[in-house]
Amino acid sequence: MAAERLHRQLGSQQRVECDGDNIDVFGALVQLGVPLVLRPLKGLLGAYLREPALGVLITTRRPLSVQRYTAAHELGHFRLNHEPSLDNEDILRRSPFVANPEYDLQEVEADAFAMGFLIPRWLIAWHAKKQDWKKDHFTKSDVVYQLSLRLGASFEATWRTLQHYKLITSSIATDFSKVKVRNLKKELLGDHRPPDYRRDVWLLTERDAHMSISGSRNDLFVLRLKEHGGSGFLWDAEELKRKGFSLVSDVREKIHDFGIGNPTFRRLTVALEEPKQGQISLSERRPWQPEQPLKRLELTYDLTGPEGEGYSRVERRRVLEAT
Repeated sequence: MAAERLHRQLGSQQRVECDGDNIDVFGALVQLGVPLVLRPLKGLLGAYLREPALGVLITTRRPLSVQRYTAAHELGHFRLNHEPSLDNEDILRRSPFVANPEYDLQEVEADAFAMGFLIPRWLIAWHAKKQDWKKDHFTKSDVVYQLSLRLGASFEATWRTLQHYKLITSSIATDFSKVKVRNLKKELLGDHRPPDYRRDVWLLTERDAHMSISGSRNDLFVLRLKEHGGSGFLWDAEELKRKGFSLVSDVREKIHDFGIGNPTFRRLTVALEEPKQGQISLSERRPWQPEQPLKRLELTYDLTGPEGEGYSRVERRRVLEAT
């Protein structure tokens, strides 16, 4: 309830519907005037302080999804007027949806706030409508993984929340607990083998048009786009290269095994050569008629995560704008 009240105060739903991004937890801390500093903490994911001054500390030694969850947990301490707290790995292992007499009530409250703030039910519904996902789609691990990326949450946090909202059964949740996310990434990438599988792999389609993608510097994009090559219309991959993306794979999939000139699916796997923010603008057009595209795919991205040492990116932008 406290998380939903804060969303109404901040206008979170309206911002998501306008920008198509996830919940800006770092921006929420800035808006509420809570100082946030990131440091390479040893043995801690984060901390909520009240003395000698109000503030939140978040580690730089974990991926962006963990930083976001930790920030939401500390935000919960602040909004619920809790005592100062030093938070370690327990906040990831402890389920906010399971009663346990050994749990500290203050920590359980902050856990529940974090999940309610980062993954409100209306945000899942918004992404489901955008992607044309029905309830049955949430029984598929690859769909839940892609949902987790758009929510800015971990795969586990996402399926646990789906179970809490009764969008999946406990048996499906048990199946998800055995899923290796690495295998989902390998399946998406096909023959491409990255240096490691710690990076996330986004599957983007035309349904992601006008979205804002917030990820990390080593993330990979697989763009799966319907292409009408039989009519001479091709997606111009050179536009991606001009934006600083490197093309690591370019394949076409047949939609049907019969017919000549039928559309195909073009799968473009790309990576940024350096972390940055920007916009993807991709056109399906005839090479001899570049000024008359059949379709366009435009979306914005911020692939500068995870948060680095010092102030958050939101706070740094705010300072720069003020100067």
